[in-house]
Amino acid sequence: MGELAAVSDQTPISYEESKELAKASDVSVRLNLARRSDLRPEILYFLAEDPSAEVRRQIASNNQTPIQANLILARDSDETVRVDLASKISALKPELDSDQREKAERYIADVLDILAQDQTTRVRQVLADTLKDVTHAPSAVIRRLAMDVEDVVANPILQFSPILRDEDLLEIINGGCASGRLCAISQRQGVGEAVADAIVTTDDRDAVTALLDNKSAQIREEMLDKLVDQAPQVEVWHKPLVERPQLSPKATCRLATFVAKTLLKTLERRAGLDEETAQLLEAEMTKRLEQEEGGEDDDFKRAEELHAAGKLDDETLSEALISGDRKLVRSGLAVRSKLPADMVSEILASRSAKGVTALAWKADCSMRFAMQIQQQLGGIPPKQLVHALDNGDYPMGDEELQFQLELFQAS
Repeated sequence: MGELAAVSDQTPISYEESKELAKASDVSVRLNLARRSDLRPEILYFLAEDPSAEVRRQIASNNQTPIQANLILARDSDETVRVDLASKISALKPELDSDQREKAERYIADVLDILAQDQTTRVRQVLADTLKDVTHAPSAVIRRLAMDVEDVVANPILQFSPILRDEDLLEIINGGCASGRLCAISQRQGVGEAVADAIVTTDDRDAVTALLDNKSAQIREEMLDKLVDQAPQVEVWHKPLVERPQLSPKATCRLATFVAKTLLKTLERRAGLDEETAQLLEAEMTKRLEQEEGGEDDDFKRAEELHAAGKLDDETLSEALISGDRKLVRSGLAVRSKLPADMVSEILASRSAKGVTALAWKADCSMRFAMQIQQQLGGIPPKQLVHALDNGDYPMGDEELQFQLELFQAS
């Protein structure tokens, strides 16, 4: 107990005492010793090969552990030891960009390289999450992680790492890139024009949506015009296109011909419109509003008639959604929820999974159909969907659902 107390309370111990404690048969003594921050490097190095994985984990987590010992721990047989070491690499961030000796830098690079090739996904995932925003990490390690077979490893690096150059990103995209990875690249801060061009050229809808949502992405006017031409069939692009910082007069007027009424108002408020574009936009907006109001009246009347006949059920709306009759579905949701049509359109255009789910709940839709509305009418990406419980019920309570609707009522 005396030995354990001496270790536990962090009272100073001599080098000779620490050597004896490192050889103690009681693993708890060695464990507490491994937690200390005042040990000589050779003691920590000795404990890096301790028979107990718990002791080695403490050494892996100890910021005072010498680099040479980290090299041993990077090859440890216990996965949790390697995970803890990968987590601790953040403590080496200041060293990665400091003017230290070449030998020490090689040790650090070797440790990172070993962990980047670890057979266990969790180890590589932790390493990637730790290194994703490090400005002086070894480029070879970052490239290896960016091309990892697992998305959970590659995506943080692809989205955040300042080490990756446009040339690296273009190589990854042109080599064939899964949708999730394209989305990660699309969300990078300051995506350059060449990378944006490559993303648009893939025709990956989710990645292009993420790119349009990224206000810092540099998208050439020619590419924006191309996307505007495709957008009538891709409703999820309407809002981010309307909100892009730079739009050509041609694109602005073209958008006015098909976006929803709520987005027409956003176009109308855009600053910097030249007089000719403003006049063309005003004329197009007036025309669109007249057409839309007439169309909405017809669709709303259809929805009311179906509702009165008891036929405006989930099956009818689902069939309308599949067949592309989105106006009937919007009107049907307004009729069933008794919410204003403008509010229904605003919720559906918000790309808020919770908001769209609350709308479906208010319209007395099943949660299964609510998921279909989220994805096909609300443009919610699969990974962001609010899912039904195993028994098919809504995963949110009535108060939370009502609160989500009140957020739109307040706006």
